[in-house]
Amino acid sequence: MLQAERAGGALLPEYHRATPECPEPGRWRMYDSMTAEFEVLEFLRTLVTTLKPKLIVETGAFLGASTVWMAEGLRRNGEGRIVSCEFDPVVYAKAREKIAASGLAEWIDLRNASSLEMQVQGSIDLLFSDSDLEIREQEVRRFLPQMNPQGLILMHDASSHPGTVRQAALKMESEGLLSVVLLPTPRGLAIAQKKPGEGNCLG
Repeated sequence: MLQAERAGGALLPEYHRATPECPEPGRWRMYDSMTAEFEVLEFLRTLVTTLKPKLIVETGAFLGASTVWMAEGLRRNGEGRIVSCEFDPVVYAKAREKIAASGLAEWIDLRNASSLEMQVQGSIDLLFSDSDLEIREQEVRRFLPQMNPQGLILMHDASSHPGTVRQAALKMESEGLLSVVLLPTPRGLAIAQKKPGEGNCLG
């Protein structure tokens, strides 16, 4: 959070270490090392305007940047809502400030809650998993029964370093739960869809 405050909203070169799938991370940009890469934020907004989701669920809002970018897509669509959570109360308060200043609060339901306990009603059209690395698999398994069969699941930080999220996504694919595509961004982005007939019970 201190890094984000020092940057003051300026775009910086991405400094995630090079990986075999993304050998030149400096070609991407970032606001800070916790918020998704700038290009990934653009991608998220475009996904929202392309898919026209009625319900987005985001875990790990951090300072609310990705929440706001996706909400911009909802505003362009003229419908939908995003339910997002941030567990840390101090970070949550900062995210609320950013959302209030964005003019997009009507599209956003931000909660100070754990992603593994937060209750969401309805069919999820887009799930963006971006909380603590160690619980991403639990999050996806938890929300999988609520996923629209045509909806998308995105797991950030799916690069081969450190590999935690990447391995979780591929594990669920090997179990026949998901179909996964790995995008070679600096921090990695897994895009998945529930396989037909799967995810109908909690894992």
